[in-house]
Amino acid sequence: MRRLSLLLVATFAASAQPQGRTTFSSSTQLVIRTVSVKDKSGNPIGGLTAKDFILTEDGKPQSISICEFQQLQDSAASGAPVTSATVSEPTLSTPPATSSSGALNPPEPALYRDRRLLALYFDLSAMPVSDQIRAFAAARQFIETNMTARDMIEILTFSGGAVRVEREFTGDRAALLLTLRDLVAGESQGITGSTNDASAIDYGTAFGQDDSEFNVFNTDRQLAALQTAANLLGQLHEKKALLYFASGIRLNGLNNQAQLQAVINSAIRAGVSLWPVDARGLVAQAPLGDATTGSPGGAGMYSGTSAQAFASNFDLSQDTLWALAADTGGKALLNFNDLSRGIIQAQHSIASYYILGYYTTNQALDGHYRRIKISLASGVSASLDYSPGYYAGKEFGKFNAADKERQLEDALMLPNPITDLTIALEINYFQLNHAEYFVPLAVRIPGRELALARRRGAEHTVIDFIGEIKDQYGSTITNLRDKVDIKLSGQTAADLLKRPVDYDAGFTLLPGKYVIKFLARDDETGRIGTYMSRFVVPNLDKEVERLPISSVVLASQLVDRSAALYNSKKGVGDAANPLVDGAQKLIPSVTRVFHKDRPVYVYLQAYEHGVDTAQPLAAYVTLYRGQTKVFETPVLPVSNIVNARSKALPVRFDVALSDLPAGKYDFQVTVLNPASQKAAFWQAPVLLVP
Repeated sequence: MRRLSLLLVATFAASAQPQGRTTFSSSTQLVIRTVSVKDKSGNPIGGLTAKDFILTEDGKPQSISICEFQQLQDSAASGAPVTSATVSEPTLSTPPATSSSGALNPPEPALYRDRRLLALYFDLSAMPVSDQIRAFAAARQFIETNMTARDMIEILTFSGGAVRVEREFTGDRAALLLTLRDLVAGESQGITGSTNDASAIDYGTAFGQDDSEFNVFNTDRQLAALQTAANLLGQLHEKKALLYFASGIRLNGLNNQAQLQAVINSAIRAGVSLWPVDARGLVAQAPLGDATTGSPGGAGMYSGTSAQAFASNFDLSQDTLWALAADTGGKALLNFNDLSRGIIQAQHSIASYYILGYYTTNQALDGHYRRIKISLASGVSASLDYSPGYYAGKEFGKFNAADKERQLEDALMLPNPITDLTIALEINYFQLNHAEYFVPLAVRIPGRELALARRRGAEHTVIDFIGEIKDQYGSTITNLRDKVDIKLSGQTAADLLKRPVDYDAGFTLLPGKYVIKFLARDDETGRIGTYMSRFVVPNLDKEVERLPISSVVLASQLVDRSAALYNSKKGVGDAANPLVDGAQKLIPSVTRVFHKDRPVYVYLQAYEHGVDTAQPLAAYVTLYRGQTKVFETPVLPVSNIVNARSKALPVRFDVALSDLPAGKYDFQVTVLNPASQKAAFWQAPVLLVP
């Protein structure tokens, strides 16, 4: 069985020189390898130096810059067995990891020397509660009885769409047991997809939406999360084994093959061997499913097709686990009830080894496979255990369609935003009926952000958009995927420096708390911008003390839809978007910076619930500077209902502020209902510029 530990690090050296001098820059790729050297008896051979190894990449000799020996002889367990009863008040040798960050702290050079690194990764998103309990119990059993003084263990989980480091690498068994005790089985699960074959459950409905494409996305998320965990471990040069506890992963035809290959390549580059553990254990299932499974329908239940489909689906879910292990140097534990045996196998697989590092002479970031050959210069008869190669990194210009799509999905899952591309977004809400609210998104990208693509000689560029909205429990409510093609030639290119690219979309949501994550990418340069925010859609039907109103939109532009560099064709229809009036569209001012010589457009909706006929309203706008009122518009009467279901009355203002000096103000909108004696007030800071 071969092993590989590989890390690619790109370092750039550039000097800022005064104008008129030439600036030189260079890049190098440090490749870290691990290799086991054993004699005829299978014992590790120590005492070798860099001069004792010959290393070639694609047949070209490489100069070895790093050579370290990791001594990992078996040792007795560190102290007496520790049980869960003894860890109620543990003394922690290392501080707990920040679980929300999902990233390792920079390691100290000698912290992991001569240590066996085992990472326990629990995929809580797709494991039933019974499997989670079994997986946690196996981890506790290993730590209590089989963990040695050489072992350091890290605990990771995947739930709620994020990979979390629950406990960084530590040899403190009490701290590890405490972390496992705090993990709650069944807290985060529910993305397990259903099948679409003869084994599908018959719910007795006349029509059901095919959810196969959702299953494709969910499987990609499981694999992408595993890839993220492997990349986190790649910060360490030492050999790592990742124990992947899951209830199987079933690929959906060829749709998930690209992501599966990306996981394998990332694990190889990071020097991580995957050891999947099927948390279901030894399964003896009924031919058509157990009592938790509904009865399948059709003739397949009589011909045996359904039973065969059940068995085939189970085998396919284990085939993926087997492929992850075989291609990364690990071994899958399948159909075995003692899950701790999988951890023991990974533990015994990591013996003493050498860390070799070299700066490759092939600097091309083309994504091609590089073949590696390592031998001993002294001619000593020995067995060398290593992997024969790796896939090089790839620059964006050489990405294919699958690479670009995977890059966007990976960026969407990252906990930290990417800010290479400037993106601004405003979220509003308008009531449609007693239950639903229309939530329009207004996205703006400065045109100057596309100037880089123009300078490269591109005649057009594609901007990719991807986003999702989750509720407060982490469940995805809706998502968006779109791309636009923008011409960069002629008059459009001249307008780049002074005109933005506007994109609009919209969703129908129920009242509640949500989180939005929205990404845009320039497909010519690969630059990505991220917008992340929490927002609330209130239940206006429960507003009894004040007059219920929608979001208040402030804008400085009321333009023809054809005037923008791009308008979404997959966005919201004109009839549903209250910011669109005929051929004109109101462009929200996200920054709320206004020019004195241009009017400020104000739009909102007021709602009169529980009335048969509209009651006239009164509205006006006031500007304050500090505690002093400096401007107020005449009272505007409002009486026309535009939506009989929501009883919405539109309120529109065109406010001219040319007589006010430039500076900061508090912009207030007041809406009154004289009949019910209720009022609504909205206020936000604005900036007037000359």
